[in-house]
Amino acid sequence: VIQECYVQNTAREYAKVYAAEAELLEGFGEVPEIIPIFLVHRPANNIPYATVEEELVGEFVKYSVRDGKEVNFLRRDSEAGQKCCTFQHWVYEKTSGSLLVTDLQGVGMKLTDVGIATLAKGYKGFKGNCSISFIEQFRALHQCNRYCEMLGLKSLRSTHQKQRKAASMKSKNLPNSSTVKKTLPKKVREPRDFIPSEH
Repeated sequence: VIQECYVQNTAREYAKVYAAEAELLEGFGEVPEIIPIFLVHRPANNIPYATVEEELVGEFVKYSVRDGKEVNFLRRDSEAGQKCCTFQHWVYEKTSGSLLVTDLQGVGMKLTDVGIATLAKGYKGFKGNCSISFIEQFRALHQCNRYCEMLGLKSLRSTHQKQRKAASMKSKNLPNSSTVKKTLPKKVREPRDFIPSEH
């Protein structure tokens, strides 16, 4: 429960900075908000800890599934969905690819129950609650939209393709063990009057 609060409220802080940057842009419009979650201690109760947050009323949509796959058309085609994808891209770029807010879901622009993926070593002392594979999948599958362009975010497609191309070039340049001839050096006889040098 404590980890859940920590993750959501950390993501909320990133969302506030994102909103501050996006709101300065003409035509960007409303920005997604991650609602706060509070930890409540109830010592007299059988379950002593609980979380409390604002009730969201309306159609609940998953804009960003945990594994980062671009499959939900409601997410990809709606304004809220595109802005959530842009928020993920923005966080990814701001943290140099070390952190990704994922599992974005909620009603309209109000989001809750989010997750965070970090590299194995974490990011600035923070470790997320999602697998590092979500970062890799996001990098491979994210498609920039007009909000990414408005914020001046760099395309992940070209970066990912460059990394894949470099990896494939390395593997092409490495000799294949099945094609390398195995030749053993011939035994060399030393002359009997050989005197080792002192250099």
